[in-house]
Amino acid sequence: MKIGNVDVKISILVIVVFVFFALLIVVASFSSPAVRSQLYWMLPALVLLLVMPMALNYMTRKEYADLEPVYEREARPVRIRMINESMIGKIVKIEGVVESVRFQFLNRPQFMVADRTGEIPVKMFTSPPEDIRKDDLVEVLGSVIRRYMVVGDPVVNCVSIRKQDKKAKSGEKS
Repeated sequence: MKIGNVDVKISILVIVVFVFFALLIVVASFSSPAVRSQLYWMLPALVLLLVMPMALNYMTRKEYADLEPVYEREARPVRIRMINESMIGKIVKIEGVVESVRFQFLNRPQFMVADRTGEIPVKMFTSPPEDIRKDDLVEVLGSVIRRYMVVGDPVVNCVSIRKQDKKAKSGEKS
């Protein structure tokens, strides 16, 4: 669903929870007349199970879209091997190949991105605008953070991840 210029995505987990509670309400309302009198608050609560995650996804994606030009201006291109503890808080731009994708079904994907110098986890707290898969060549804009807020290895908190044209990168003519 598109709201303004922001494409809102609902995770499959949210849909499963919505369907589960909808079925629960239907079964309960047929089995007990007392439940039918409670439908005036159950149905709006059921709708909120969809609306709240959609609103959160919209706000996050809109914020990321607003941050993208700022990160584009301030990002420093780096090789993955160069990312270390001293770069925590710095805005970086990395290019590499997606080695694996995890947690995409939760709309909180984590990509393992590698270049010739190493690999690093790239966390995103919303779904990217385009579908990123394993073996895609990508450009990542983000800031270096610690894996677990205050402890852990440096990882990239991704604001933007875009597919790159493989032919243009390898220097071939199209």
